[in-house]
Amino acid sequence: MAGFPTYRARRMRRTGRLREMVRETSIDPADFVAPLFVTYKDGRHPVEAMPGVEQLSLQAVAEEAGRLQSLGVGAVLLFGIPESKDAQGSGAYAADGIVQKAVRTIKETTDDLVVITDVCLCEYTDHGHCGLLTAEGEVDNDPTLQLLARSAVSHAEAGADIVAPSDMMDGRVGAIRAALDASGFAHTPIMSYAVKYASAYYGPFREAADSAPQFGDRKAYQMDPANVAEGLREAWLDIEEGADIVMVKPAVPYLDVISRVKRETGHPVAAYHVSGEYSMLKAAAERGWIDEERVLLETMLSIRRAGADLIITYYAGQLATLLGDRK
Repeated sequence: MAGFPTYRARRMRRTGRLREMVRETSIDPADFVAPLFVTYKDGRHPVEAMPGVEQLSLQAVAEEAGRLQSLGVGAVLLFGIPESKDAQGSGAYAADGIVQKAVRTIKETTDDLVVITDVCLCEYTDHGHCGLLTAEGEVDNDPTLQLLARSAVSHAEAGADIVAPSDMMDGRVGAIRAALDASGFAHTPIMSYAVKYASAYYGPFREAADSAPQFGDRKAYQMDPANVAEGLREAWLDIEEGADIVMVKPAVPYLDVISRVKRETGHPVAAYHVSGEYSMLKAAAERGWIDEERVLLETMLSIRRAGADLIITYYAGQLATLLGDRK
């Protein structure tokens, strides 16, 4: 036929094996980080807005970490729910705080699982904001840095492999890097929530972590969803201050940002597939509107294809099981 192409793209799509051989993007359980919520309460407590996600006691979090390790999941990311809160968020940097205890417990019961800790004050302050407040109710950036650095050092002392500041205070990566180095933890990496948007997708998380602000919102320190160039500036600032991994959060609504950050910095990039993204898929699957497994795999491939090296997702265990079953 005149003009018919010699190259036929369909040749390499004819069988499953051929399709796999020329596949450009892959996902593996080791690519995933599982967020875990740790509480002083005994047992497991389901999070209503996030089917399959639970608040876990120290014993339960160790069991869950062991299960995830056995599935090949690369890391866990710990969020703490303290017994009490105060204006300074003192539970965040207490040597016997809930996250510090969880790190020690997990390290005693697993071997090569990477333990990452969220470094922020919002779960520990009685006002729910990510930093100290001025008399006028504004988040006070520079004094907050000292407490974030203190929290990161306490996590490293407990055995955390990576610390992950999520507060979005200016200068916090540099403050944490200096504090870690001065305390003998020069080899502890920082995974910075570098490009964190003031997103409507965080709602279910705030139930799980009991971290909703008691007044106002976090727009004064989290990014405007309309901005990309600002996100690149944020990523470069954190890299210059010592971030080893930079994160974009949320993931799917910001695939373009993930791609730009990876392409323009060349730095390791993490993407956080957040609670709202998770809950939407779960809700649609429960109603039979989507094929959950197929949509889930396609979603994770899209995040990896955009340039993410690591994906933080509440689906980590389910994905690892699914990928293992398909081998």
